[in-house]
Amino acid sequence: MAYDRPGGDGLVLGVPKAAFRPSPVFLGLVALFAVSGVLTWNGYGSVRFNVFLFVVSGWLVSLCLHEYAHAVVAYRAGDRDIAHRGYLTLNPLKYTHPLLSIVLPVVVVLLGGIGLPGGAVWVDRHAIPGRLRHTLVSLAGPATNVLFTLVLVAAVRLGTQSDGPVEFWAGVALLAFLQLTASVLNLLPVPGLDGGNMIQPWLNPQWRKMYDLFAPYGFILLFALLWNPRIGGWFFDAVFAVGDLLGLPSGLYAAGLELIRFWR
Repeated sequence: MAYDRPGGDGLVLGVPKAAFRPSPVFLGLVALFAVSGVLTWNGYGSVRFNVFLFVVSGWLVSLCLHEYAHAVVAYRAGDRDIAHRGYLTLNPLKYTHPLLSIVLPVVVVLLGGIGLPGGAVWVDRHAIPGRLRHTLVSLAGPATNVLFTLVLVAAVRLGTQSDGPVEFWAGVALLAFLQLTASVLNLLPVPGLDGGNMIQPWLNPQWRKMYDLFAPYGFILLFALLWNPRIGGWFFDAVFAVGDLLGLPSGLYAAGLELIRFWR
């Protein structure tokens, strides 16, 4: 980040430095992720509940970083007001739709084992010049999921070759699978989702008008597509194939999904 006057007025390009500091809510999620990971590794208390906390808090941390990636690229691309909206503090309570961005994705993780994307940060597209910059803003979130997928898969492949509790690695494998599903879903060219928003600036005016008409219903369209047995089957076949290609053990993330449902 470029400072207006280093150490002078406490501003970064006219924005208070506090707007760039991680929020206590985000830091609390990171702490919960770390503590539950330690508890899972050492087998303290209820292992199933520890894995539940480990996966859910880890997933929420990744959601915050996904949206932060959108926000920081938008900020650098020209939307300075995004800092005033609180999106650069990684605080999930600042999101436009907390229910869609936090609650619904967690519920879908617990019930279906899918990393559902959530519409969270509002970007002032009029403040960002150039179609490429708009595409990069939309790409930033899915790119974060892809990076997390690769890192977590590498951790699982290395970790399972050494000593360590299988419950811990099952949780990490499930987090990797969730990131994989989120990567695929976010890159689908569905109106209103990141994949669709990546191509929207390049559409001709007629197609863009039609896109903008369907964009508010992107989540409903996504659910309708996944609910269709044939399309849903294609989606999961693709995800499983990519997981196998990356070397993600299917039995391990299936065990992680079973563990987080501690109430059974």
